[in-house]
Amino acid sequence: MALTLYVDTARWRAHQQSVLQQFPGLVPVCKGNGYGFGHERLAEETTRLGADLLAVGTTYEAARMKDYFSGDLLVLTPFRHGEEPVPLPDRAIRSVSSVEGVGGLVGARVVIEVMSSMKRHGVLPEDLPKLAAAIEDVRLEGFALHLPLDRTDGSDAVEEVIGWMDRLRAAHLPLHTMFVSHLKADELHRLQQQFPQTRFRARIGTRLWLGDHEATQYRGSVLDVTRVGKGDRFGYRQQKAASDGYLVVVAGGTSHGVGLESPKALHGVMPRAKGVARAGLATVNRNLSPYVWGGKQRWFAEPPHMQVSILFVPGDAPEPRVGEELVAHLRHTTTQYDRIVDR
Repeated sequence: MALTLYVDTARWRAHQQSVLQQFPGLVPVCKGNGYGFGHERLAEETTRLGADLLAVGTTYEAARMKDYFSGDLLVLTPFRHGEEPVPLPDRAIRSVSSVEGVGGLVGARVVIEVMSSMKRHGVLPEDLPKLAAAIEDVRLEGFALHLPLDRTDGSDAVEEVIGWMDRLRAAHLPLHTMFVSHLKADELHRLQQQFPQTRFRARIGTRLWLGDHEATQYRGSVLDVTRVGKGDRFGYRQQKAASDGYLVVVAGGTSHGVGLESPKALHGVMPRAKGVARAGLATVNRNLSPYVWGGKQRWFAEPPHMQVSILFVPGDAPEPRVGEELVAHLRHTTTQYDRIVDR
């Protein structure tokens, strides 16, 4: 009895190939929980794709992934002076986002991140003249530009990259490779045509592993079903049942990431109104679960436990049976499954 991630493997891999065809030379990204699949699985898939480079989030992830992937490893988190040293092989490439950072990695392989409109981290335009001397002491693998997902101001992603290409060229810095994130295939093609001497490499995670939503599905096993009447008390807090129905114990709790949700950016009146409504219901202990039964998402009877959740299914719905599975709409990047099944 488990929370299971089912994967339509042929469909999932066909999607990966389609992304690879759109973005030649792409750099697969595997960070966090491995986009719900785990680091070892994504290392295998990256090898299957024939990629020579895999991007990871941190040095700690790189230290684990070196045993699963034999190619080069690009650490996306920038180097900082004073960070805990983590032993890594020479095939590890460090990201750097400051001139001082470059100076702290003498002899290392580095990718230099420049400041994009994200304004997260990166070398500023005024610091480019200092880089020419600093890069003499490192093995420069290229520059990188991490772009925003949305452009509400109507700006053009390609123009932002071109602006940086012009600045780097004016500073007499080598432009053999530029790593980019969050560009469309046609945008990457435009850049490659305009700068044929530069190799543009797209770093892609979500689109590669999670771009086909129909290729994967979470399901939780039903562990127990108890009939309750209106007013019956139940659970840790001994709440009263609002009506006749069933308490359904299903695999998947807080240790799996069930009930844990990261904040979302809401755009438009309707999504904001729905967000306010959900917040209001939560104040009276009414929270919609990710589990679906009888064609509807069902409510949590009480907050999820560590390894299971208790749902309330009203009496007019079909009675779930022990051993059946409920589809669960879960976010891959915050979910830890018990098992993965390839179909």
